[in-house]
Amino acid sequence: MKKILRGFLLVVGTLSLGLGIIGIILPLVPTTPLLLLAAYCYARSSERFYHWLLNNRWFGEYIKNYREGRGMPRREKILTLAILWLTIGFAAIFFAPVWWIKLILLAVACGVTTHILRLKTHVPSADAQPLAEGSSTGQLGLDSE
Repeated sequence: MKKILRGFLLVVGTLSLGLGIIGIILPLVPTTPLLLLAAYCYARSSERFYHWLLNNRWFGEYIKNYREGRGMPRREKILTLAILWLTIGFAAIFFAPVWWIKLILLAVACGVTTHILRLKTHVPSADAQPLAEGSSTGQLGLDSE
């Protein structure tokens, strides 16, 4: 049973990673949630893939920002919420056969929206450069004597 679950998580993680990569290029695909899902799946199925993902120069930042409590970039929040409501709205209108399923979909959308809105909005700062070697002050390596 563990092998089946591990295989399932690897497949879901890889699909999420693929969609997350597409999200870097296409503005309507939410990158951060998909990369977080990939990290979650890899953490439970493959230590090697998980470490690769966290240390990847393109994807690692998204995951680390979330895990370290820095939040999501504003653009990602807006796109995530837009796609969430479009897809759940579409499913509720065209595919949900009964009213209580529509209500469950609405509740899920409200819960996810609340979670995303409560996350900090990450704004990368231009002054967050590493200090120059031998610096004693925090001003880009300039020593005051």
